[in-house]
Amino acid sequence: MAFDVIASSYREREKEHTPLGHAVIAGISFGATGIFAALVGILYLFHERWIVAWVPEGAADPSGLTLGQSLLLVFAMWAGVQVARKTGEERLGAACLLGAGAGLVAGAVLCVLPIIMSLVKLRFMFIALTQHLYDMLTSGLGLGLGVVVLLVAGALAGAFGALLYRLSPRARRPIIYALVWMASIGVFQELIQLLAQQEVLDPIREWFFTWDGLRPQGAIAIGLVAAAVIAVWDTTRARLEETFVALPQGQQRLLHGSGVALLLILVLILFPLVAGNFIGQVMLFIGLFILMGMGLNLEIGLAGLLDLGFVAFYAVGAYTCALLTADSPYAIGQRVDWFPMFNWWWAMGMAVLMAVFVGVLFGIPVLKIRGDYLAVATLGLGEIVRVLVLSDFAAPVLAGAQGVLNIPPPYLFTGAAVDDPIELYYIALGAAAVAAYFAYRLENSRLGRAWTAIRDDEDVAQALGINLVNVKLLAYGLGAAFAGLAGAIFATMLTSIYPHSFQLIISVNVLALIIVGGMGSLPGVVVGALALIGLPELLREFGEYRFFFYGVAIVAVMRLRPAGLWPSAARRREMQLEEETRAAVEAQLAAETESGAASSPEGPAR
Repeated sequence: MAFDVIASSYREREKEHTPLGHAVIAGISFGATGIFAALVGILYLFHERWIVAWVPEGAADPSGLTLGQSLLLVFAMWAGVQVARKTGEERLGAACLLGAGAGLVAGAVLCVLPIIMSLVKLRFMFIALTQHLYDMLTSGLGLGLGVVVLLVAGALAGAFGALLYRLSPRARRPIIYALVWMASIGVFQELIQLLAQQEVLDPIREWFFTWDGLRPQGAIAIGLVAAAVIAVWDTTRARLEETFVALPQGQQRLLHGSGVALLLILVLILFPLVAGNFIGQVMLFIGLFILMGMGLNLEIGLAGLLDLGFVAFYAVGAYTCALLTADSPYAIGQRVDWFPMFNWWWAMGMAVLMAVFVGVLFGIPVLKIRGDYLAVATLGLGEIVRVLVLSDFAAPVLAGAQGVLNIPPPYLFTGAAVDDPIELYYIALGAAAVAAYFAYRLENSRLGRAWTAIRDDEDVAQALGINLVNVKLLAYGLGAAFAGLAGAIFATMLTSIYPHSFQLIISVNVLALIIVGGMGSLPGVVVGALALIGLPELLREFGEYRFFFYGVAIVAVMRLRPAGLWPSAARRREMQLEEETRAAVEAQLAAETESGAASSPEGPAR
């Protein structure tokens, strides 16, 4: 309540600014953001990535537009957008003029940095303030002309941002999509060219790309195609939706299912075959986290049991598979004469059973604990497993810090080894499909409804006759089965396992992908894994800053989609009910405030 009062008073103060004041504030804010990006090194790191590049005749170095320069233009453009939004100026010319002013102020603030760098040596404090950064900010033209270029570029970008905001959605969307697609393909052009190494694609690839970035004609072509596709879609979308709704329910389900199946076949089955081992390795990791996410989703999303020691079940599955199959002195078959050596397929089943057993053992000590205390308790249990594996007591059995080596790959009935990342990905994909089927059936079963009941209110669920002990232990055991399966695949993927491969951060990542994807949603688990596991791998070329962008992406998702990227239907209904309740309470409070002000002898408060 206090926050709402403060926020409303802040909004009232915002309205007191003049349009020029809004332009100055927006320009200073985004200009300062650009200076911060320069001080921490992000700006020059981006400057090393070309979006559009060409090599002029007779020149050794490429010219064009870099990601760093684009970032500065985006700051100025966003300042123009903010001014147009805050002032509410309806006249297009006036809005563009205010946007140009905001971009000019942003450029002026940025000009402070090269001026200071030319006067004072600050590298003893900010190591990112190099001569290369100075050349970037001044466009290599010296301080005088460089400042002029910054100011003019900022003013033009700010005016363009205000113009975009004032355009109609039908005119604005194609432009935005064209810019986003050009920037995205330019940034990830190395990966795209790596995927397009087939000889038949060489002429197309060379027409679109240099080895530094997009060619100008390639960038224009991509922008035009993206804009045309969005424009056509916006024009025909309403008619297509009307046609689809007019179809019988059976045909609607058939078309929808066919479209989803075709997309899954293209993305999950055919794409890894042409993408290469790197993409196959990334998709394999995504598949492992999807498996673990489905298991933890049973515990948290359905049963409401917050588990931060989930990585322990992952480790149990991996170590079980390793000890049953490895060509190592620590393997059980090597130390016990009568014990057989398992192949991977049998060991996978044993890994799942052992994970279920450990999951039930984990659940017994924490049956009476709820909420945050449960999270702390499960965190402790997970750490117990990690410390136990590293201890001298268990070293003769579990190999301690040196790990278990020489884990063989799975073998098909033909005798062929499945040791390629893409082949292992298909095993993980099949395991994830089976796990998704069982998770879906569990969610809609009597047991799934019991989990949902204890998540909402344990006391009421117990009063209705639900056996809390059995239901909770089943949640821990079945959730652990998914993690044990993922651990078995992980062990054969690496061919060796070590205790340090099972850190707490894995549990945190699995929990994060469930939250980002949507609590209690199986499609949300897949989308969350793609976002949180695939995104850092695609950003790996940005080095140490990739986790910065990863964090920004998570914050943005939680701010814009608090229910998750693909929330369950129940969660959507809950969020909608909360929004309606909040709106009703705010309306009631506003009405009470107005009636109180009207009845005051001093009149309405100023």
